[in-house]
Amino acid sequence: MFTLLKISPHHSKRLSLHSPFTTTLAPSPSPSPSPPAASPTAIVSLILTSTNPQTLTQTLHSPTLPWTPQLVDQIIKRLWNHAYKALHFFTVLSYHPTYSHSLSSFDHAVDLAARLRDYKTVWTLVHRMKSLRLGPTPKTFAIIAERYASAGKADRAVKLFLSMHEHGCGQSLTSFNTILDVLCKEKKVEKAYNLFKIFRGKFKADVVSYNVIANGWCLVKRTGKALEILTEMVDTGLEPNLTTYNIMLKGYFRAGQIEEGWRFFLEMKKRKCEMDVVTYTTVVHGFGVVGEIKRARKVFDGMIKEAVLPSVATYNALIQVLCKKDSVENAVVLFEEMVRKGYVPNLTTYNVVIRGLCHAGEMERAMEFMGRMKDDECEPNVQTYNIMIRYFCDAGDVEKGLDLFEKMGTGDCLPNLDTYNILISAMFVRKKSDDLLVAGKLLIEMVDRGFMPRKFTLNRILNGLLLTGNQGLAKEILRLQSRCGRFPRQFKL
Repeated sequence: MFTLLKISPHHSKRLSLHSPFTTTLAPSPSPSPSPPAASPTAIVSLILTSTNPQTLTQTLHSPTLPWTPQLVDQIIKRLWNHAYKALHFFTVLSYHPTYSHSLSSFDHAVDLAARLRDYKTVWTLVHRMKSLRLGPTPKTFAIIAERYASAGKADRAVKLFLSMHEHGCGQSLTSFNTILDVLCKEKKVEKAYNLFKIFRGKFKADVVSYNVIANGWCLVKRTGKALEILTEMVDTGLEPNLTTYNIMLKGYFRAGQIEEGWRFFLEMKKRKCEMDVVTYTTVVHGFGVVGEIKRARKVFDGMIKEAVLPSVATYNALIQVLCKKDSVENAVVLFEEMVRKGYVPNLTTYNVVIRGLCHAGEMERAMEFMGRMKDDECEPNVQTYNIMIRYFCDAGDVEKGLDLFEKMGTGDCLPNLDTYNILISAMFVRKKSDDLLVAGKLLIEMVDRGFMPRKFTLNRILNGLLLTGNQGLAKEILRLQSRCGRFPRQFKL
């Protein structure tokens, strides 16, 4: 019914940038296979289907493949949801006789390894960059800090920022603002604010610094603290800018303080503050989220009178609230109006409409909109597929969900962790005789692609396989456990 990746018995979950690949890359007396066309799609397909590391290395090292940093980056991005394959590809090219990796490719590899929480490989890459005099740069450290913070290691993110100079990368106001932003986006606002208070003098905090902290307080719905920060900013002699006002406006609406947000918006008008499309889009979305459709539409219609043209993002905001709080039919009418006026829908537009149609049970129309995306040179992304797969599975049509999943595996859009979780959950809901086997194979594939399964999901599948006598598949999952060191060890066969 669908193809699952084969797992090589020699597959290693932790990539090494040292000796393990030197044997793979050793010369072989056998002739090199014909290289694929030098297109990202052809090369990605080769990497995904290859089961022989030595043959793959020979092919990728072929002198007829014109490697460039742009081509390498494109391939890594397309393999983003298959982290181990992407890092394997990067490592193979690290030993290419004529090609050398660029800084951007190293940063992508660092990001992938950090996402896998393979910090040993992260720092091996950083030291390799340093030896090649490619970095590390402030962007490299921003990537690592963001991954530390998202993994719940905010203290390590801060220590990383404080130790940048030890790696030959000086700290600056920009890197200071970056670490504040990383912490705030992970809602570690108290920690960000404490760091801000300690170092704002040293780095001469600017409007951006204050805006980042104000936005952090707004993200955790503490608009009072955000206002205190803005007052403090003015007291230091810094002038708030339009971004400052938009942050506060969005903060009020996010916190559910609708009337406070509206009064703030009117005050901006009264003081003749410059207002842009972001300002209006924030108000449209804010009213829409709480079901104030008429007020949202009135602000939307009033933009043109104020000589501010709606953007695609503005249309997206109103289409989204119509889908959620009004009717998907009205959302589709607005979508068509947008197209008639010459706007080109983007991924967000299509995903919002497709989700609305699916929620209304209009699966066939949703599929039609998915087909229309290509006409606007807008390829479905993993979110588009996940929306469709989820709703097919919720409707009990798991086969159609699996068909879409199979298309993802053979195209340019690879499944992510959510895709696997949606399908595995559907297998347990439906409870057909073969569903447990399908769930087990999906689990193996998701781990092979670098995703960490939920402990509950893993336990459920292993228990089910053991109870139904599927010892072989259970053993394969436990072998993966021993290689990646992530799974619980209480199961015994």
